[in-house]
Amino acid sequence: MLSQMQRLSFNVEGRYATDEELRFIPEYLKTYELRLQTYQKLQEIEGIVIQQVLDKVLAQAPNTIRTDTIDVSANCKRDVTMIWRYSVAALLMDDPDTLRERCLLWFQTIVRAINRQKVCYATYTAMQDVVKQYLTPQQSSLFLPILDLNRRLLGND
Repeated sequence: MLSQMQRLSFNVEGRYATDEELRFIPEYLKTYELRLQTYQKLQEIEGIVIQQVLDKVLAQAPNTIRTDTIDVSANCKRDVTMIWRYSVAALLMDDPDTLRERCLLWFQTIVRAINRQKVCYATYTAMQDVVKQYLTPQQSSLFLPILDLNRRLLGND
């Protein structure tokens, strides 16, 4: 929504917007209540979901987050929480473009630099599975595509 509003503002400078250019606003308003409810639910379950996801990733591949000499679980939890919150905001605003441009592409560079794509792929695949347990099908239809975007951008080898 925000990126669409910015584009609209830029494109219609000095003139009135056409009906076609304004079409996204009523579409957004139709889903606003569901987005708000989903946003509030995701805020409520954040800690539970993130811990379940990290536990699931550790169970599948114990050496991805901890080894005998290195424990990056605190960093991993911090990063996953940050991406979660940006993703939840993108859901509320219906703005995955801003999520991708302002967060994921930056984080993708870091993930690739430290060769953690497989961990990210596992994390966001697990997150999709865990989130489904807490959301209605309608809520899932809004949030799972955002998690899939995270998985594709951060987990791409």
